[in-house]
Amino acid sequence: MTSRIFRLAFIAAVMAGCANYRWTSRVPEELRTVAVPVFENRTHSAELGPIVTQYVLREFQREGTFKIRRTGDSSIEVQGTIISAAGGTLSYDRSYDNRGREFRYTVVAEVSIINKDTGKVLQNNRRYNATTTYLVIGGDILTGRRDAAARVAVELARQIVDDVTSWPYNKPAGTGRAEGVQK
Repeated sequence: MTSRIFRLAFIAAVMAGCANYRWTSRVPEELRTVAVPVFENRTHSAELGPIVTQYVLREFQREGTFKIRRTGDSSIEVQGTIISAAGGTLSYDRSYDNRGREFRYTVVAEVSIINKDTGKVLQNNRRYNATTTYLVIGGDILTGRRDAAARVAVELARQIVDDVTSWPYNKPAGTGRAEGVQK
């Protein structure tokens, strides 16, 4: 009998703790369509803008809150610019004339989120950065960097989509800030 009472009390406590959780998205229904134009690329890394854009779209599909639409048919638009892509050597191969063996690759993007229905900028040029490392085997640095670009794009996409889906679409109580605008 005591065991049963304990189990019931435990279940009640767990359920009470979950009372504030929501299983639906915070995004209002009327704002659940998104467009992602190709990210502008201000770096010397070829095709980095389209790669990041592709992974952002994939992450929106995976997450499932938003339906992807063309720019004219969406309620939210995610505009991005890749502002830097830099690498650095982490370790050297002494048996191979001290050539670089392991490298770091960091990409920085600025992203704005626009409510297309009202023209309101919900997020203005927020910076995102992602870093990964890669090994160069047989001196093929281009293949290593291309693989690293895809991994960095996945991380950037996760950060961006997490922000878009968790955006405070309603004015927080007592903040005095304009609705949905982040500085």
